[in-house]
Amino acid sequence: MRTFHLAGGCFWCLDAVYRVLDGVHDVVSGYTGGTVANPSYEAVCTGTTGHAEAVRVVFDPAVIPADVILEVFFTLHDPRQLNRQGNDVGTQYRSAMYYADEEEKALFEAARDRADGYWEGGIVTEITPLGEWFDAEEYHQDFFAKNPGQGYCLAVALPKVNKIRSSYAPYIRAS
Repeated sequence: MRTFHLAGGCFWCLDAVYRVLDGVHDVVSGYTGGTVANPSYEAVCTGTTGHAEAVRVVFDPAVIPADVILEVFFTLHDPRQLNRQGNDVGTQYRSAMYYADEEEKALFEAARDRADGYWEGGIVTEITPLGEWFDAEEYHQDFFAKNPGQGYCLAVALPKVNKIRSSYAPYIRAS
């Protein structure tokens, strides 16, 4: 198993997308990259803790290659938007990849460089060492599945899930 920590806007969207991929064994929404211990969602939303909303993705590279996990990351959000994704604005919504070792750093840099070839305007995704990780509150875990009719899920998360389902069909989990 491998584990990546990725931030690309609201963690509800990343969580929803990675859960449809075959070979992904666990997705946990959480916070990293900040300076406050045990931050709450409310504190992170102020933008003053330094944390990003992120996901911890645990996957089996024998089923879904690491490069596909990273391509999905660069497909599901706009890595050119600094400290925002659409109407979600603030440093907590930044595009970032948090590496655990030098091998991961190299993988992340290579994925960013590949993505730079198809995103015009320059990628602003941070690639930084993984600091302390804090799981988000329980109600954030698997939010999309628990709240399919919620407005944000319908307007923002569902289109991203559908985009990944069509673009990465060979890697979609059987229902």
